[in-house]
Amino acid sequence: MNRNPANRAFPVGLVVLLAGATMTATPVLALSEFQGAPAPIAGEQNAAPGDEAEEAAPEERTPLEIPMPDPLVDRTAVELKDDEIAAPDVVEPVEVLTDVSKIPVPVARMRELIVEAAASGDIERLRPLLGKGPTQTQVTATAGEDDPIAALKSLSGDQDGIEILAILLDVMSTGFVLADKGTPEEAYVWPYFAEKPLSSLTAPEKVDLFRLVTAGDFAGMEEFGTYNFYRVGITPDGKWKFFVAGD
Repeated sequence: MNRNPANRAFPVGLVVLLAGATMTATPVLALSEFQGAPAPIAGEQNAAPGDEAEEAAPEERTPLEIPMPDPLVDRTAVELKDDEIAAPDVVEPVEVLTDVSKIPVPVARMRELIVEAAASGDIERLRPLLGKGPTQTQVTATAGEDDPIAALKSLSGDQDGIEILAILLDVMSTGFVLADKGTPEEAYVWPYFAEKPLSSLTAPEKVDLFRLVTAGDFAGMEEFGTYNFYRVGITPDGKWKFFVAGD
Protein backbone atom coordinates (compact mmCIF):
# COMPACT_ATOMS: atom_id res chain seq x y z
CA MET A 1 0.00 0.00 0.00
CA ASN A 2 1.27 3.45 -0.93
CA ARG A 3 1.58 5.57 2.24
CA ASN A 4 2.95 8.71 0.43
CA PRO A 5 1.31 11.78 2.10
CA ALA A 6 1.39 13.76 -1.13
CA ASN A 7 -0.79 11.22 -2.88
CA ARG A 8 -3.40 11.36 -0.03
CA ALA A 9 -3.70 15.19 -0.07
CA PHE A 10 -4.90 15.43 -3.66
CA PRO A 11 -8.33 14.02 -3.23
CA VAL A 12 -8.95 16.27 -0.27
CA GLY A 13 -8.02 19.38 -2.25
CA LEU A 14 -10.26 18.28 -5.08
CA VAL A 15 -13.19 17.93 -2.78
CA VAL A 16 -12.65 21.44 -1.44
CA LEU A 17 -12.54 22.92 -4.93
CA LEU A 18 -15.69 21.15 -5.99
CA ALA A 19 -17.57 22.29 -2.88
CA GLY A 20 -16.54 25.90 -3.47
CA ALA A 21 -17.73 25.80 -7.02
CA THR A 22 -21.07 24.40 -5.98
CA MET A 23 -21.61 27.14 -3.38
CA THR A 24 -20.71 29.88 -5.84
CA ALA A 25 -23.17 28.72 -8.48
CA THR A 26 -26.14 28.43 -6.15
CA PRO A 27 -27.72 31.87 -5.32
CA VAL A 28 -28.88 32.70 -1.80
CA LEU A 29 -32.66 33.16 -1.59
CA ALA A 30 -34.33 35.72 0.72
CA LEU A 31 -37.02 34.65 3.16
CA SER A 32 -39.64 36.41 1.07
CA GLU A 33 -38.71 34.41 -1.93
CA PHE A 34 -39.41 31.21 -0.07
CA GLN A 35 -42.74 32.38 1.35
CA GLY A 36 -43.88 34.57 -1.53
CA ALA A 37 -44.44 38.38 -1.29
CA PRO A 38 -48.05 39.52 -0.66
CA ALA A 39 -49.94 40.74 -3.70
CA PRO A 40 -50.51 44.50 -3.87
CA ILE A 41 -54.03 45.84 -3.00
CA ALA A 42 -56.12 46.79 -6.01
CA GLY A 43 -56.70 50.33 -4.82
CA GLU A 44 -53.01 50.86 -4.27
CA GLN A 45 -52.17 49.74 -7.83
CA ASN A 46 -54.40 52.44 -9.36
CA ALA A 47 -53.52 55.24 -6.89
CA ALA A 48 -51.46 58.05 -8.30
CA PRO A 49 -48.45 59.33 -6.40
CA GLY A 50 -50.21 62.66 -5.79
CA ASP A 51 -53.23 60.91 -4.24
CA GLU A 52 -51.03 59.05 -1.84
CA ALA A 53 -49.52 62.33 -0.68
CA GLU A 54 -52.95 63.87 -0.16
CA GLU A 55 -54.16 60.87 1.79
CA ALA A 56 -51.06 60.90 3.93
CA ALA A 57 -51.47 64.61 4.79
CA PRO A 58 -53.36 65.18 8.07
CA GLU A 59 -56.80 66.77 7.82
CA GLU A 60 -56.81 70.45 8.69
CA ARG A 61 -59.20 71.29 11.57
CA THR A 62 -60.62 74.65 12.54
CA PRO A 63 -59.37 75.66 16.00
CA LEU A 64 -62.03 75.31 18.70
CA GLU A 65 -63.24 78.78 19.71
CA ILE A 66 -64.33 79.18 23.33
CA PRO A 67 -67.07 81.87 23.66
CA MET A 68 -66.18 84.78 25.91
CA PRO A 69 -68.39 85.15 29.02
CA ASP A 70 -70.86 88.04 29.24
CA PRO A 71 -69.70 91.01 31.32
CA LEU A 72 -70.83 91.01 34.93
CA VAL A 73 -72.28 94.51 34.55
CA ASP A 74 -74.24 95.56 31.50
CA ARG A 75 -72.91 99.06 31.16
CA THR A 76 -75.23 99.85 28.29
CA ALA A 77 -78.17 99.38 30.63
CA VAL A 78 -76.87 101.71 33.29
CA GLU A 79 -75.34 104.40 31.12
CA LEU A 80 -77.90 107.11 30.54
CA LYS A 81 -77.79 109.82 27.98
CA ASP A 82 -77.35 113.35 29.21
CA ASP A 83 -80.92 114.25 28.34
CA GLU A 84 -82.27 111.19 30.19
CA ILE A 85 -80.65 112.00 33.54
CA ALA A 86 -83.33 113.38 35.83
CA ALA A 87 -82.55 116.75 37.29
CA PRO A 88 -82.41 116.80 41.08
CA ASP A 89 -85.43 118.21 42.85
CA VAL A 90 -84.89 121.81 43.75
CA VAL A 91 -86.20 122.62 47.22
CA GLU A 92 -87.23 126.24 47.33
CA PRO A 93 -86.41 128.03 50.56
CA VAL A 94 -89.32 128.52 52.92
CA GLU A 95 -89.75 131.96 54.47
CA VAL A 96 -90.67 131.52 58.10
CA LEU A 97 -92.79 134.41 59.42
CA THR A 98 -92.97 135.44 63.06
CA ASP A 99 -94.18 139.06 63.00
CA VAL A 100 -97.99 139.02 63.08
CA SER A 101 -98.11 142.77 62.46
CA LYS A 102 -96.84 142.23 58.91
CA ILE A 103 -99.63 139.92 57.76
CA PRO A 104 -103.08 140.97 56.49
CA VAL A 105 -105.28 142.40 59.25
CA PRO A 106 -108.09 139.81 58.75
CA VAL A 107 -105.58 137.00 59.21
CA ALA A 108 -104.09 138.56 62.35
CA ARG A 109 -107.59 139.11 63.77
CA MET A 110 -108.69 135.50 63.25
CA ARG A 111 -105.49 134.25 64.82
CA GLU A 112 -106.10 136.43 67.86
CA LEU A 113 -109.66 135.12 68.28
CA ILE A 114 -108.51 131.50 68.03
CA VAL A 115 -105.82 132.06 70.66
CA GLU A 116 -108.30 133.71 73.04
CA ALA A 117 -110.84 130.88 72.66
CA ALA A 118 -108.23 128.14 73.15
CA ALA A 119 -106.76 129.86 76.23
CA SER A 120 -110.22 130.14 77.82
CA GLY A 121 -110.57 126.37 78.21
CA ASP A 122 -114.11 126.50 76.78
CA ILE A 123 -114.20 124.64 73.50
CA GLU A 124 -117.61 126.09 72.61
CA ARG A 125 -115.96 129.45 72.08
CA LEU A 126 -114.52 128.02 68.91
CA ARG A 127 -117.93 127.37 67.38
CA PRO A 128 -118.57 130.85 65.92
CA LEU A 129 -115.07 130.86 64.46
CA LEU A 130 -115.54 127.53 62.66
CA GLY A 131 -118.32 128.82 60.43
CA LYS A 132 -121.17 126.90 58.80
CA GLY A 133 -122.10 125.38 55.46
CA PRO A 134 -119.64 125.54 52.53
CA THR A 135 -117.31 127.88 54.42
CA GLN A 136 -117.14 125.70 57.56
CA THR A 137 -113.66 124.98 58.83
CA GLN A 138 -112.29 121.59 57.84
CA VAL A 139 -111.43 119.61 60.95
CA THR A 140 -110.03 116.12 61.47
CA ALA A 141 -113.16 114.21 62.36
CA THR A 142 -114.02 110.69 63.36
CA ALA A 143 -116.53 108.72 61.30
CA GLY A 144 -120.12 109.91 61.70
CA GLU A 145 -119.24 113.24 63.38
CA ASP A 146 -120.70 116.18 61.44
CA ASP A 147 -120.55 118.71 64.26
CA PRO A 148 -117.02 120.24 64.31
CA ILE A 149 -117.06 120.78 68.08
CA ALA A 150 -118.11 117.19 68.72
CA ALA A 151 -115.39 116.05 66.30
CA LEU A 152 -112.71 118.04 68.17
CA LYS A 153 -113.86 116.62 71.50
CA SER A 154 -113.56 113.08 70.09
CA LEU A 155 -109.91 113.78 69.27
CA SER A 156 -109.12 115.03 72.75
CA GLY A 157 -107.87 112.80 75.54
CA ASP A 158 -110.51 114.21 77.87
CA GLN A 159 -114.28 114.65 77.59
CA ASP A 160 -114.25 118.45 77.60
CA GLY A 161 -111.69 118.92 74.80
CA ILE A 162 -109.11 120.62 77.01
CA GLU A 163 -106.25 118.67 75.45
CA ILE A 164 -107.18 119.68 71.90
CA LEU A 165 -107.40 123.32 73.03
CA ALA A 166 -103.89 123.11 74.47
CA ILE A 167 -102.59 121.65 71.21
CA LEU A 168 -104.31 124.42 69.24
CA LEU A 169 -102.76 127.09 71.48
CA ASP A 170 -99.27 125.60 71.06
CA VAL A 171 -99.68 125.43 67.28
CA MET A 172 -100.72 129.09 67.05
CA SER A 173 -97.70 130.18 69.13
CA THR A 174 -95.15 129.00 66.53
CA GLY A 175 -93.86 130.69 63.41
CA PHE A 176 -95.91 130.38 60.21
CA VAL A 177 -95.60 130.48 56.42
CA LEU A 178 -97.59 131.67 53.42
CA ALA A 179 -98.41 128.51 51.46
CA ASP A 180 -99.64 128.14 47.87
CA LYS A 181 -99.13 131.82 47.18
CA GLY A 182 -101.03 133.14 44.17
CA THR A 183 -103.38 130.14 43.97
CA PRO A 184 -106.96 129.59 45.17
CA GLU A 185 -105.47 127.50 48.01
CA GLU A 186 -103.36 130.37 49.35
CA ALA A 187 -103.32 130.42 53.14
CA TYR A 188 -101.21 131.30 56.15
CA VAL A 189 -100.25 128.03 57.82
CA TRP A 190 -99.20 127.31 61.42
CA PRO A 191 -96.78 125.77 62.33
CA TYR A 192 -94.16 126.39 59.66
CA PHE A 193 -92.93 122.79 60.02
CA ALA A 194 -95.93 121.76 57.90
CA GLU A 195 -94.41 123.44 54.84
CA LYS A 196 -90.70 122.94 55.49
CA PRO A 197 -88.68 119.75 54.92
CA LEU A 198 -87.75 118.15 58.24
CA SER A 199 -84.22 117.54 57.01
CA SER A 200 -83.70 121.29 56.67
CA LEU A 201 -84.65 122.17 60.24
CA THR A 202 -81.99 123.89 62.30
CA ALA A 203 -81.32 123.00 65.93
CA PRO A 204 -83.45 125.92 67.25
CA GLU A 205 -86.26 124.96 64.86
CA LYS A 206 -86.17 121.40 66.18
CA VAL A 207 -86.58 122.81 69.69
CA ASP A 208 -89.74 124.57 68.44
CA LEU A 209 -90.97 121.31 66.95
CA PHE A 210 -90.30 119.32 70.12
CA ARG A 211 -92.59 121.68 72.01
CA LEU A 212 -95.39 120.08 70.00
CA VAL A 213 -94.24 116.49 69.54
CA THR A 214 -91.99 113.93 71.21
CA ALA A 215 -88.74 112.51 69.89
CA GLY A 216 -90.61 109.33 69.01
CA ASP A 217 -93.17 111.34 67.04
CA PHE A 218 -90.37 113.10 65.20
CA ALA A 219 -88.76 109.77 64.25
CA GLY A 220 -92.09 108.64 62.86
CA MET A 221 -92.37 111.87 60.87
CA GLU A 222 -88.93 111.34 59.37
CA GLU A 223 -90.00 107.88 58.26
CA PHE A 224 -93.27 109.27 56.92
CA GLY A 225 -91.38 112.00 55.10
CA THR A 226 -93.09 115.12 56.43
CA TYR A 227 -94.68 116.81 59.43
CA ASN A 228 -98.02 115.17 60.09
CA PHE A 229 -99.22 116.63 63.40
CA TYR A 230 -101.92 119.32 63.81
CA ARG A 231 -101.80 122.45 61.65
CA VAL A 232 -104.02 125.50 61.13
CA GLY A 233 -104.74 127.44 57.94
CA ILE A 234 -106.26 130.91 57.61
CA THR A 235 -107.07 132.46 54.22
CA PRO A 236 -105.89 136.00 53.35
CA ASP A 237 -109.44 137.28 53.89
CA GLY A 238 -109.49 135.98 57.46
CA LYS A 239 -111.48 132.71 57.17
CA TRP A 240 -110.40 129.74 59.30
CA LYS A 241 -109.77 127.21 56.55
CA PHE A 242 -108.65 124.05 58.38
CA PHE A 243 -107.53 122.50 61.64
CA VAL A 244 -106.31 119.03 60.71
CA ALA A 245 -103.70 116.39 61.42
CA GLY A 246 -102.18 113.70 59.25
CA ASP A 247 -101.07 113.87 55.64
